[in-house]
Amino acid sequence: MNTANRIQCQHDCDVLVIGSGAAGLSLALRLADSAAVAVLSKGALREGSTLWAQGGIAAVLDEKGDSVESHVRDTLNAGAGLCDRRVVQYAIEHGRESIRWLIDQGVPFTREISAKGEPRYHLMREGGHSQRRIFHSADTTGYAIETTLESKVRQHPGIGLFEHHMAVDLITGAKLGQREQRVLGAYVLNRRSDRVMLFRARAVVLATGGASKVYLYTTNPDLSTGDGLAMAWRAGCRVANMEFNQFHPTCLYHPKAKSFLISEAVRGEGGRLLLPDGTAFMERFDPRAELAPRDIVARAIDHEMKRHGLEHVLLDISHKPAGFIKQHFPNIYRRCLEFGFDITCEPIPVVPAAHYTCGGIMTDLRARTDIPGLYAAGEVAFTGLHGANRMASNSLLECLVFAAAAARDILQQLEHIPPPGELPPWDESRVTDSDEAIVVTHNWDELRRFMWDYVGIVRSDKRLERAMHRVELLSKEIAEYYGNFRINSDLLELRNLVVVAELIVRCAKTRKESRGLHYNLDYPGPDESHPPQNTILEPAPPPA
Repeated sequence: MNTANRIQCQHDCDVLVIGSGAAGLSLALRLADSAAVAVLSKGALREGSTLWAQGGIAAVLDEKGDSVESHVRDTLNAGAGLCDRRVVQYAIEHGRESIRWLIDQGVPFTREISAKGEPRYHLMREGGHSQRRIFHSADTTGYAIETTLESKVRQHPGIGLFEHHMAVDLITGAKLGQREQRVLGAYVLNRRSDRVMLFRARAVVLATGGASKVYLYTTNPDLSTGDGLAMAWRAGCRVANMEFNQFHPTCLYHPKAKSFLISEAVRGEGGRLLLPDGTAFMERFDPRAELAPRDIVARAIDHEMKRHGLEHVLLDISHKPAGFIKQHFPNIYRRCLEFGFDITCEPIPVVPAAHYTCGGIMTDLRARTDIPGLYAAGEVAFTGLHGANRMASNSLLECLVFAAAAARDILQQLEHIPPPGELPPWDESRVTDSDEAIVVTHNWDELRRFMWDYVGIVRSDKRLERAMHRVELLSKEIAEYYGNFRINSDLLELRNLVVVAELIVRCAKTRKESRGLHYNLDYPGPDESHPPQNTILEPAPPPA
């Protein structure tokens, strides 16, 4: 295929939103009455992580029996000293308006009848929360949010939807040698036609989710390859705290389950973790037992599996009435039944799996990055909310609150931002079609396996050194491959994953202590010699 056929017409918009989860779609809806919005989705619109979120959204709608300050305190405790209290306060104070906005959009949160016979929203409690404050839609909250927002977005005339389109790289004034450093748009691969498009925009929002596919075992969908993180880093944005990767403690252990996670709410409603002989073990690791934060639970399971040579542990909620289980966890009940497990009368085999990227692109309270006109919202961003460990159900809260903040700032700034001028087309004049696709496949597998083995739940200096050595070798191979052959989505994802792997390892090597989600055998405790500090990486300046 020649270059002319690969380049499709450019698309102009006011705001380019890269990503179609809760952050991307809610932001698009908040903008679309006043701006022309284009939304890129790497797969179908609903294929991202939001759809699979089982738990819910942590928020204090009213303060009868709960309070904003209590939610703030729980979040700070879970974050192991690294949460930014100002950000935590802001996110939690804006939680109630996010819930009300979702209710206005039609999200069907689960309701119940109180003891006084009054209808109210049913609230769950999850690990790290001292109160019931999790708004949910049965055990498929993400599905309810994503499908509701998707319906609204598809109906809005101000939103252009580009499914199966993958951003390749951001275009900035700095990359073009201009004095103005702001973002100008992006190059985008149409995954169906295999053509590269040029998107010009006055503002760009990265809502691309996390990077857990850098690990061999993950709860995330296949699309979670750290694309936004890698693009922002290459464009010149700082990133922070990439060493804090959350491993969900309870993923269904079955060869055909493809990492189906068992919601933390199961433990919140009384589920117990057991060894195969029926022995409970969490009390030995934390007085909160099954309600301890995820990092503690994941390490406890990892420890017991290694100590006993187990392939999995068990999660048991069968002591609860069958009707209760089916009412509160209908999706988990159905899915487990498909794999031969009846959770109403037997325990579930579970293992930890990479789940959430707590670090990300550094942003402020308006979701602005280091590059003018470039915003980041959701899992791709580092806001300071999560600290060293994300507390359950604070992630959807972060998506919605900071998407709203970005929308407000964009609408205030937009009329003062001129549209981009002419931008250079995608250049394929010096590349050819590859006949060595096995290189991509092999490197993909090697990367994810050594990240799991060396930079997983438990680390050491030696393991991190080994990982860095392999990252450096793979980076050179992938850069050479990228420079010589025409791109496809597999190559782009591998290119982004190796960047993310390097950022994780560099941050992990920098932190000479164990804190939150980062546990290093050579430094088994926190460093008390100075106040806790974030790990901030700054990219090298572009060549003059």
